[in-house]
Amino acid sequence: MSVFRAVAGSLALYKARPARVTQVSDKIDIDLGAGKGKRVRPKDILVLHPGPLNRLEDLVDLSGELTEAWELLAGEETHLEELASLIYGDFNPASAWATWRLVAEGLYFEGTPEQIVVRSSEQVSADREARAAKAAAEEAWAAFMARLERGSIEPQDREQLVEVEKLALGMTENSRILQLLGHQESPVNAHRMLVSVGYWPDDHNPFPRRQQLPCEDPQLDLPDLPQETRVDMTGLPAYAIDDEGSEDPDDAISLDGDRLWVHVADVAALVSADSALDREARSRAANLYLPERIVHMLPPDLTHQLALGLQPVSPALSIGMRLDEAARITDIEICKSLVQVNRLTYDAVDKQMDRAPFAAIKALTDRFRARRLADGAASIDLPEASVRVRDGIIHIRPLNRLDSRDMVTEAMVMAGEAIAGYALEQGIPVPFATQPAPDTLESPVGMAAMYAYRRKMKPSQSRAQEGAHAGLGLVRYTRTTSPLRRYLDLVVHQQLRAHLEGRETLSPQQISERIAVVEPVNGAIRRAERLSNQHWKLIHLKRTPNWQGEGVVVEVAENKVTLLIPELAMETKLRLRQEVALDSHIRIAVREVDVADQTVWFRALG
Repeated sequence: MSVFRAVAGSLALYKARPARVTQVSDKIDIDLGAGKGKRVRPKDILVLHPGPLNRLEDLVDLSGELTEAWELLAGEETHLEELASLIYGDFNPASAWATWRLVAEGLYFEGTPEQIVVRSSEQVSADREARAAKAAAEEAWAAFMARLERGSIEPQDREQLVEVEKLALGMTENSRILQLLGHQESPVNAHRMLVSVGYWPDDHNPFPRRQQLPCEDPQLDLPDLPQETRVDMTGLPAYAIDDEGSEDPDDAISLDGDRLWVHVADVAALVSADSALDREARSRAANLYLPERIVHMLPPDLTHQLALGLQPVSPALSIGMRLDEAARITDIEICKSLVQVNRLTYDAVDKQMDRAPFAAIKALTDRFRARRLADGAASIDLPEASVRVRDGIIHIRPLNRLDSRDMVTEAMVMAGEAIAGYALEQGIPVPFATQPAPDTLESPVGMAAMYAYRRKMKPSQSRAQEGAHAGLGLVRYTRTTSPLRRYLDLVVHQQLRAHLEGRETLSPQQISERIAVVEPVNGAIRRAERLSNQHWKLIHLKRTPNWQGEGVVVEVAENKVTLLIPELAMETKLRLRQEVALDSHIRIAVREVDVADQTVWFRALG
């Protein structure tokens, strides 16, 4: 095939499109159809046929002998003019363009107008299969996208939606599916879409996984409980007091004369420093308490074996202490013990606070609390609620202020101060809990003042060096009463056991290293728990569209107020036309709930 020169009326190829040459000078004018034209350089086009081509509309579809020409030329090379003549019986602008389209398609032929390679039957068969598969995939994809837009998916669609789930869980920032649907790529939008199409149930809680937390209990073998000498304290009544439904009681209290005993599950008896169990607990940092379940930091079998009161007799680490006349802790005693624990609820004990031994224990803890308050401890009483999901039913129960709850809380704080002081006296490195003082030390009165005071409080920190805990009004403090639930409490127990047994304890540097690993995970756990509680509260409100309740005004800014809803322990903002005073009560009703966005809007009644 000779190379054609561009003349007026020639058929040319311009950027994979047909063009008709209209004029030739130093540059070439071409007609691209639909009234569009362009002036180009000679090297920008490739002449397929010298013409004459009167108009581009003459390049009509043709029928020819494609298969026969391909089989005839098998194993050879050809050029555009010959191939067009074999297929269509003539070489004219229409057949030239039709032939070039076959070459460009690349199934039977490939190459340039001057050198066209005839592809083998094996190549053609392979390409046909690939193209058929691609066409089928495109058809399936189009059908899949249509189902998404209708809000209905089939079982085979779930694999495709994994990419959206990863975005919803914060594991990636992109989703081609959301892009194609015209949605902004965000975890909230991904959450909405997964619920709308039935991939997730409408109450699915994504927040633990979004915080990259494990959602299954650890599965590790447990060693046998060591045979060791323990003080038999089974004759001293001991009480594990907790909320109804508690599954992991790890502390109990006893009174022996004027000595208060706090018994704590002896987890360190099975979980030694740097063991496999210890490393697993360290990576998890704490139990994850979700309304729908608990994700344990240690194997559940360990809880069943060591939690106080789950067995007839429980091994414990017992902390005994007295209060002097100034309500300072004195006469600290620590021992490995055996205790027989009675499990009770706060509500049950609250009805017995005027009876032994609770009245006497309460007298001790009241003196201790008074001393803390005198030393600057914060006294904040803001709404709290227990959120539980059982068999798909959401139970939200306000946690009322109970004398029994205050008594147990103070006893545990006493144990924390006692162990912190004991550790310092004995030179035992432990993780201390510290908290800087807020800018103002005024004691808040009323819910609004307490709300403002809490916002001024600075976060507590764990450190290997002792320091004051302003919120508790203590000059030293360590958390020590929840080794089943919190890793740093377990570290305190490991240190105490090593000291009692005369073994080498961990160094301050090793304590700091453990704190550095655990604290970021603790932050993620607190966020997951807070967001999960909010999630189930919103699900509850969405399922109860006629909900009405009461909010307390705790902050006023122009025409917007912040309300605390005691019944739900929830905070919300509301626009009001009239002025309202702090601590005033407003009747409200649900207006709209957006579960994915963690938002609820209320309206004022009356």
